[in-house]
Amino acid sequence: MDTRTLVAVSAAALTLGLLAGCGDDAKAPAGAAAGSAAPQATGEPWYDEVAPASSGGTTGGTGSPCPVPVSFPLADGWTAKAIEAPKGELAELVGEALTKRGGTTVRCEVDGRSAGGGFLRIWAADSPPVTPRGALESFAAGAGETVAGQQFRDLRAGGFDATEMTWLATNPLAEEEESRNWALAVQSAGQTLVFAVNEGLITERTDVLPAYRLAVRGLAKSE
Repeated sequence: MDTRTLVAVSAAALTLGLLAGCGDDAKAPAGAAAGSAAPQATGEPWYDEVAPASSGGTTGGTGSPCPVPVSFPLADGWTAKAIEAPKGELAELVGEALTKRGGTTVRCEVDGRSAGGGFLRIWAADSPPVTPRGALESFAAGAGETVAGQQFRDLRAGGFDATEMTWLATNPLAEEEESRNWALAVQSAGQTLVFAVNEGLITERTDVLPAYRLAVRGLAKSE
């Protein structure tokens, strides 16, 4: 993809947000023990000292704005919206680039801008047999960014065994801007789901991690 196309994709991603409707386990910090229900690894890169947000409702399941086979709590002031592929002139150029990433398709977005936060997006793997770790590795590599510092840990996320990943990403259009990303994957009803947030130009970890932590720690099965 050339620079002009990358610029178009980045611009369209911002528009969609407004309209929306391989790692080394040995590097995991002390305290991030496999299978731990509530890991405590303070500071870089997990920041477990950032507490979950207060709940303002739930979403998930058939008929909800987030039609996935799990339910999860929403941070107070955050709202879930289904994401549809863009239409019109941008559709052919960036439609798939905005809704597909590393073997996953976005299912919904939880918007926290009105509460001073960012976005939490939920993706579903296109290939059901993929493992949570495999889905995370492909997801991180699927944005066309330079990925570094991948770390993984296994833990409990609500009622599920889960794998969590954190990494640093650098956009080729802004090589000096490095962002920290977090994502967690679970399997439910034959689907592998990825919950993902990241720091950005106008969002910090304290803007996105509370809502993310609330959601993944409250995961429950749904239809």
